[in-house]
Amino acid sequence: MSDGRKTVLVVDDSSFMRTLVKQIIGVDEAFNVIGEAADGVSAVAMAMTAKPDIIILDIEMPKMDGLEAMKRLKLFSRAKVIILSSVAQIGSEAAQKARMLGAFEVIPKPSGAISMDLKPKRGRQLLEVIHSAAGLPPPDFQQLAMRIKQMTVSE
Repeated sequence: MSDGRKTVLVVDDSSFMRTLVKQIIGVDEAFNVIGEAADGVSAVAMAMTAKPDIIILDIEMPKMDGLEAMKRLKLFSRAKVIILSSVAQIGSEAAQKARMLGAFEVIPKPSGAISMDLKPKRGRQLLEVIHSAAGLPPPDFQQLAMRIKQMTVSE
């Protein structure tokens, strides 16, 4: 994709969580979600072909967990990996392992594997971290709020 936007791959075994993450990222024109995967095996395969700039990665998933996927991604991908997981609470063993494997940042889901409150509790943090991972200045939340308002009015 050569439109200048940074590309993002969203990986979570919950389609609901993938949708929430895509909605959060979707308000920011600096990014384009180029794919999604429900497990580590699919994530690695997709990353090989799509070559995303950033990967938002859950840890607990079927077939291959996020930590194992990170080990494999390190072999060929230059994507910055942002862990978004319920098991990656600050100071947890999973968070420490993810950091040792090179995670750009670890963000704990606010209320378990299915965090319906992700947008209000971690949406801002997720956008700030994605901007940082992409080497971009911090997001202009006032401008994003106006864009969301315009999108809502036009629907």
